Amino acid sequence: MNQSFQLEKIFPLHIRETLKNKMWQNGLEEVRVRIGQPLEFVYDTKSCYMKEEGSEPYRIAGKDIAEMLNYISHYSLYAYREEMRQGYITIEGGHRIGLAGSVAIEHGKITGVHHVSFLNIRIAHEKIGCAEKILPFIRHQGSIHNTLMLSIPGAGKTTYLRDSIRMLSEGGDGYPGMKVCVVDERSEIAACHMGVPQNSLGPRTDVLDGCGKAEGMLMLIRSMSPQVLAVDELGKEEDFTAVEQAVHSGSRVIGTIHAEDIRGLLEKPYLHKWMEKQVFRRYIWIQRKENGGRRIQIYDEHMERLC
Repeated sequence: MNQSFQLEKIFPLHIRETLKNKMWQNGLEEVRVRIGQPLEFVYDTKSCYMKEEGSEPYRIAGKDIAEMLNYISHYSLYAYREEMRQGYITIEGGHRIGLAGSVAIEHGKITGVHHVSFLNIRIAHEKIGCAEKILPFIRHQGSIHNTLMLSIPGAGKTTYLRDSIRMLSEGGDGYPGMKVCVVDERSEIAACHMGVPQNSLGPRTDVLDGCGKAEGMLMLIRSMSPQVLAVDELGKEEDFTAVEQAVHSGSRVIGTIHAEDIRGLLEKPYLHKWMEKQVFRRYIWIQRKENGGRRIQIYDEHMERLC
């Protein structure tokens, strides 16, 4: 099933023909659906609006979003209530649909989103082989160095993490495949749909989907004997405490974190002391270039640049 068909079928019937073979171009990253506004297609270097033939950009109506939610959920939004509480739904193909509008609150906690008025369709991208250049710096004596990948949002750290997981799981170049366990709190790494990963993570990878990072790491240590634990978007003190426990248990950890640059790590709450302990031995900074490519810099535990 190709990407355009997967995505066309979640749009209202009356605009599918306009979309067909016109907006699905290389580099598409997001489709923004906003009530009362034109349908926006965001590419790696530009954005544009869907125009019906010979007319102004079509503006999304409330009934369009209601129709899309029916298609996205197979007419059963209730079945996706837990994902909706987190603000997203993952669909077949690994595409993730963010939701915004009025939130429902019970006992002071958000229980879901109702009156959905905004959708952000994030296109799943698997860049097989993108991590080849960094694996030699990560691997160490039959295992890996504890590694932290960092970038600003949208620069590709999750994509590089995903491909690293796949390559470590598969093995190759004289290295055996490793048991990799993934804590996928927001379904961004494996992109599980109905419990099945939509992305390629290798033959020796196990996924814990929808679970908090700290709790999930400890669960997997107890139950799945991972050689490598992979986790996206570390940030809280409890996350790094769990990382340290994982390391003391004999697992290696590869994860990501938001940061403007390599020096910005020192400003992160709770992270400074783990850097002083040299829990992480590799730091990989991923920067997006103006042409859409990526610039990679790799540092050791002393913040000495390796590449």
